[in-house]
Amino acid sequence: MTYPAGQPLKILSDLNVQDVIVIGAGVIGISAALALQADGRKVTVLDRQDSSPRASDMNAGGFAFADIMPLAAPGIMRKAPKWLLDPLGPLAVPPAYAFKILPWLVRFWRASLPDRHQKSLAAQADMMKLSHGALERLISDTSADELIRRDGQLQLYEGEREYQASLPGWELRRKHGVNFKLLKSPYEIADIQPGIDRRFSFAGFTPDWINTCDPAVWLSHLTAAFRTRGGNVIEANATQLRSTGDGVEIHAANGIHRASHVIVAAGAWSHHLANTLGDTIPLETERGYNTTLPATDFDLKTHLTFPGHGFVVTRINDGIRVGGAVELGGLKLPATYKRA
Repeated sequence: MTYPAGQPLKILSDLNVQDVIVIGAGVIGISAALALQADGRKVTVLDRQDSSPRASDMNAGGFAFADIMPLAAPGIMRKAPKWLLDPLGPLAVPPAYAFKILPWLVRFWRASLPDRHQKSLAAQADMMKLSHGALERLISDTSADELIRRDGQLQLYEGEREYQASLPGWELRRKHGVNFKLLKSPYEIADIQPGIDRRFSFAGFTPDWINTCDPAVWLSHLTAAFRTRGGNVIEANATQLRSTGDGVEIHAANGIHRASHVIVAAGAWSHHLANTLGDTIPLETERGYNTTLPATDFDLKTHLTFPGHGFVVTRINDGIRVGGAVELGGLKLPATYKRA
C-alpha cells in the first residue's frame, strides 16, 4: 500500500498491545483519555490540524444532567416545519442542505414515536446519572473546583400555556430522580434571578445544575492533566480506520498510527471515520451560535434557559454568553452569522 502519490506509508506510532488511540481532543476525547490513563493504559490522542475553535471551547459551559428528554420527542415534528422555515428560528436547515438531510429527518421522526421515545428517555436518563458521577470524580481527581459553578438553572416559560406544556417533562424528571422546584409567579422567579421580564411568569429551577466558568479553560485544564500524567497529543488529520489482526491502523495525511484499540471522539466528523470501517452511523452536524457580552450591570446569578426560543444565557468568566440558534447544515456550508 502506498499513500499518497505512490510514496510508502510512514508508520508514525506503533504502540503496544494494550495501548489506545483517541481521535479527537475535545472534552469527550480528553475525558476518555484521562479515564483510560486511570485504568493503567498508555494513551495517545490525535487531534485535527485546524486552528478554528472547537465546539468544546465555545459552548455555553453547562453540564445538562437535568435534560433527560431526547429532542426526538412525540409531537416534535408538528413544531419542526415552523422552525425549519424560519432562517433565524431556534432550529433551522439551510435550503441548500434540505434534500441531503431528508433521510436523517425521517429517522429523527421515527425516533420520536412513543415506544422508541420511551427507550431513548430511559437510556438518556441512565447516561446522565453515569456522566454526573464521572464529572464529580473528574473535578476531584484534577483539582478543578475553582473552574466549576454550582448556581443551578432556571427554565423560563412565557406564559401559562408554555408552562403547562412543559409539565409532562418535569414529571418525567421527577420519576428519574432529578431535583427541581416549579415556580409559578414572577416574584418566585425574582427570588432566584431578579431582572427577568415579567412575561416569563413560570419557571422550573434545577438547583443541582453545574456549569464551568469557561469551557475553553476547562478543556485546557483537562488536557494539561492528561499530558502531565504521560499522555501525548499529536496533531494529525485522521482520514481512515483499518482493522488489522491485532488492532487498528489510523491513516492520517502524514502517515499511519497503530494501536490495539481506537476511540473515535471526533464530534461531527466521527461518522465519516466510522464509515471507513463499514459502520454507518446516522449522525448529523449541529452547529450552534453564540455571542459573548462583556461584564455588564446585569447580575446573572444562575444559568437561564428559554426553551420556547431555543436560547440559553450563562456566565462565562465575568461576561455573559447568549447561545443557541441550532442549525443543521452539515460540515461544508458557511456559517450564517445573522443567527449569532
